[in-house]
Order: sequence, then structure tokens, then C-alpha cells
Amino acid sequence: MRYFFITYAIIAVLVVGIGGFRGQHFSKPPIQVFPDMDNQDKLKAQAPSTFFADRQGGRLPVDETQPRGFNEEGASEIGGIPEPEFGGQEDYYHTGHVGDYYGTGMPEELALNDESIVEFIAKGKERFGIYCAVCHGAAGDGLGITSRYGVPGIANLHLDPFKSASYPDGRMFEVITKGKGQMGAYGANISVRDRWAIIAYVRTLQAAKEAATAAQ
Repeated sequence: MRYFFITYAIIAVLVVGIGGFRGQHFSKPPIQVFPDMDNQDKLKAQAPSTFFADRQGGRLPVDETQPRGFNEEGASEIGGIPEPEFGGQEDYYHTGHVGDYYGTGMPEELALNDESIVEFIAKGKERFGIYCAVCHGAAGDGLGITSRYGVPGIANLHLDPFKSASYPDGRMFEVITKGKGQMGAYGANISVRDRWAIIAYVRTLQAAKEAATAAQ
């Protein structure tokens, strides 16, 4: 018991020595053990900024860019892509949902056939390489470059929980759109059609892996 109180006293002294007494004022910035994104490289609306020469945080849009929801009158595209391709609708194609449930299979709006499906999957491979492979790996096995730096919880898309029988296409679409856990949302970066192309490519990767395993 004596050692308990001695240890307790030492810890208390360390806490007070490092953190100071409640209400004490310091001239130096506090030590942040867990910053929790308190300091971010971002601009707040209508706030000044020392980053720009004119000290103004509010900037005009970059040339040749167009913010969502601010189309010129009569315009309906962003960078040549129809604006609804980035969301705003409520059907399966835009949400991955059929009522209160996740749907599965490629939406009719894609109008896929034996000829277009090859190009569609190739597009999915391209977009997967740009947006997904850095974490999930080029093969979808969760061994992307971020895994080398200790990023935990990266999904191995070849495991049973992520196959279509247990992980509907609509659910995968929603995760791509809104993000989940450590994965950020890509709804503002990837068009609806390209999200479905990524899903089609992931299913192709899974099928190829299963075929290779079965052939062994």
C-alpha cells in the first residue's frame, strides 16, 4: 500500500509539472499530445490569410473550374460531366439503395452490353488505380503503399465479408460515396458512373482471384 501512495504522488507531481495547475496562464503554446486536427491548413469563410500576398482568404474560383450548385443559367455539366453524376438523386443508380435496402448488380442506366462492359471495366481499373490502390493495393488485397506506413484497418477486398454475397454492390457504392471509418468520401471526386465502374472492376478482381485459387 505504501508503494501505491508513493507511485500515486509521483504521478500527481508529474501531471502538475507538465500540465500546470488549473487556471494557470502560460506564454508558450501548450503541449499537444493528441492534436485532434486542432490546427489545419484551411481557410475559413471571409477570414484573412497570410498565405496570399493580398492577405485575403476569400478567393475567386480557379480558372476553368466550376463549383457544384453554381452552374451558369441553363448549364447542366461540370467539366463535361452531367452535374447529377455527382449526386443529388434518390434512385439506385445514384445511391446504391433500393428503398431501405442495398441493391446489387449494375444499374440499368449504365446500359452495359457485351461490347461496352470491357471498356467499362477498363475505366474502373483506371479509376481504382487513381483513387483506391494507394490503400487497397493494385490487386485489392489491402497492401497499398499506405500499409507500409502503419495505416491500420485497410480492407482486403478478397476476403469473404467484401464479396457480393455478403457485401452488396449498393453498399460498396455508398462507402465509396460517403466514406467509412478511416476512408474518406469520394462522392465529390468520382462521378456516379465511375463509382460503378470501380465496383465492376473490384468484382472482376475478386472473380479472377477465386478462379486462380480454384485452379491450384
